[in-house]
Amino acid sequence: MGRFFCDSWQIFYLCSMTKIRAAVIGYGNIGRFVLEALEAAPDFEVAGVVRRDARASGPAELARYIITDNIATLADVDVAVVCAPSRRVEVTAAAILERGICTVDSFDIHPEIADMRGRLDAIARRHSAVAVVSAGWDPGSDSVVRALMEACAPTGTTHTDFGPGMSMGHTVAARAVEGVREALSMTIPVGGGVHRREVYIELADGADFEEVAAAIKADPYFVRDEVSVTHVPDVAALVDMTHGVHIVREAGTPAANCATQNAGRTAGQKFEFSMRILNPALTAQFLVSSARAAVRLCARGSFGARTTIELAPIDYLPGNSDEIVRRLV
Repeated sequence: MGRFFCDSWQIFYLCSMTKIRAAVIGYGNIGRFVLEALEAAPDFEVAGVVRRDARASGPAELARYIITDNIATLADVDVAVVCAPSRRVEVTAAAILERGICTVDSFDIHPEIADMRGRLDAIARRHSAVAVVSAGWDPGSDSVVRALMEACAPTGTTHTDFGPGMSMGHTVAARAVEGVREALSMTIPVGGGVHRREVYIELADGADFEEVAAAIKADPYFVRDEVSVTHVPDVAALVDMTHGVHIVREAGTPAANCATQNAGRTAGQKFEFSMRILNPALTAQFLVSSARAAVRLCARGSFGARTTIELAPIDYLPGNSDEIVRRLV
């Protein structure tokens, strides 16, 4: 990152005449959309794509890029976009950070985020790099929305309802269960932040459905929710990557002597945020925006690991700070 070290991110654009060089780590659903987002971004270029089997013939869109199984073979990488399943994220990101390369990931096991952030923080600081963890859409962009809602209403209750739609993290977790050939996990909102998981699976030869279903329900991804598991002949016929979220923050009427309720002493306010998305596309776009923020932090010498709520919103956006302020403030 030495080529980009400056006193501030505004000077960043003046002292760096080259684009941010990003490596894509993994080329599944998210990796494909990350490549598209990098190609569309005005301030990025693709340093290469890291795949487990770099010798295999890849899709046509990779023909003009360096394909490797080791990031060490790529030149001048500023940031690596880790597109690995959550359970492989930490070991993958740690190895890259040890090379002094910034990382971003979409780790989505909520209860484990803070601890992983702490472990990667130590590695990133030791090697003068930045790691942005859990930078998908939830956790990720939705985390920022929830933080802003709480800033506007310091007391109250926030509920996040997902779906209906395909959960990539839960789908990957179900696929990893022994006896599963293919899987799809759909998230169905019940309300009040409660969800039902509808899991559809194809069984591997000789697998017992009841044992497989029990293993899925016991997985940490699923254990907190109501889960139904259905055996189907063809999971592919059911796949739909659209998803959605509805976030609500509200508070009831405060007691007469309560000093702080909702916004200051004003009660009864309600905040809502909704969207319908293509799951891997939004995850990929916010990963790329977070990669930009990671590089800017590194350019300022502000090393370590961060979550998305610890970053300045302006750092997610390309362009000059004065122009962004004039457009958005």
